[in-house]
Amino acid sequence: MDFAFTEEHDMVRKMVHDFAAKEIRPVINEYDSNHKYPRFLLPRMAELGILGICIPVRYGGAGMDYISLGIVSEELEWADASVRETIAVHLALNSLALLQWASEEQKQRFLVPLATGEKIGCYGLTEPAAGSDVAGLRSTARKDGDDYILNGEKMWITLADVADYLLVFAKTDPSQRHRGISAFMLERGMEGLTTGTIEDKMGVHASNTGWIAMDDVRVPKENLIGQEGEGFKIAMSALDDARYTVAAGAAGTIRAVMEAAVHYANEREAFGQKIGQFQLVQQLIAKMALNYDIAGLLWQRVGWLKNQGIRNTKETSMAKWFATEAAFAASSDAVQVHGAYGFSSEYQVERYLRNSKGAVIYEGTTQIHQLLQAQYALGYRHDKPLRCELPAYDPEAWGEEG
Repeated sequence: MDFAFTEEHDMVRKMVHDFAAKEIRPVINEYDSNHKYPRFLLPRMAELGILGICIPVRYGGAGMDYISLGIVSEELEWADASVRETIAVHLALNSLALLQWASEEQKQRFLVPLATGEKIGCYGLTEPAAGSDVAGLRSTARKDGDDYILNGEKMWITLADVADYLLVFAKTDPSQRHRGISAFMLERGMEGLTTGTIEDKMGVHASNTGWIAMDDVRVPKENLIGQEGEGFKIAMSALDDARYTVAAGAAGTIRAVMEAAVHYANEREAFGQKIGQFQLVQQLIAKMALNYDIAGLLWQRVGWLKNQGIRNTKETSMAKWFATEAAFAASSDAVQVHGAYGFSSEYQVERYLRNSKGAVIYEGTTQIHQLLQAQYALGYRHDKPLRCELPAYDPEAWGEEG
């Protein structure tokens, strides 16, 4: 494994960092305060190639590797987690799922407009009564001639009110629990399909979070992604990709709050000296620096494994678990360094703290990841090959026009 970023990686980092610094940070507090999604950023993100950064050029993407996806995620969350969530859902959960599981016809029909940013995608798995227990979902898909009739409700869906293409999961055979789940691509405008926005959240106020309702939605069989009964595998493999962006994004939060704490500690004086000279403040900042490096190493390892086409469920789970908990701790400590001002929206560390709490819950709670890691360590869990693996990065093939 090479720890050095390539020249292309450095270019991606600079491009996205400049975008985040100049076009997100100056406005994000306003959108966060008003609980509004900054949709105006989407065309600019599409123009920069961010919305399809690791999708091959022949499918409308930028043809970059998975390390580039991690860099994009870290830099966007350095500005705000709400914007990074767009990448996790639109690209990791929806587009990469298509790259891995969809037919060639489906890739041309759905993936190309997603990668170019012409269309926006979301991912509908969680339900009011089914979160970590995916097998407990109640949405159904009944075969009717050449179509499927979908009924059910999804909850806590990022981009629910924004997306054009909605990748949802429903049971085609409820008796088989997780083996009876199938995946479908719904298109906004289908009769019986409605969405709405959830207004009251602790954090990620500038992200669109909502619900999806399906009332006898007729979906053509051509919109079945993968095969009947493969929905659970598709959902879990997509979560691997999203968890990767969450881990990399959490590193961005750690870096952002560490920068804020360092700046404040070098400005604020107490008892006749800069507070950065007090050892207990130094201790808090030292822990941020340590955890930023660890989080970076963990997500970069996952990116390297993805580039090689190696299954990385275990490593992604560990990266997500560690990085999100570290980001929450760093944000809390940054508020502490700021004292009373950290408790005020005048300084941005309180927004990072609110946002960071969500990341230890979504894409698998900390407790779920602890269980997974224990099962791997004890030898109770082993990853089996999938029918369709996420393709390894091939710079020549991915850069070719279709």
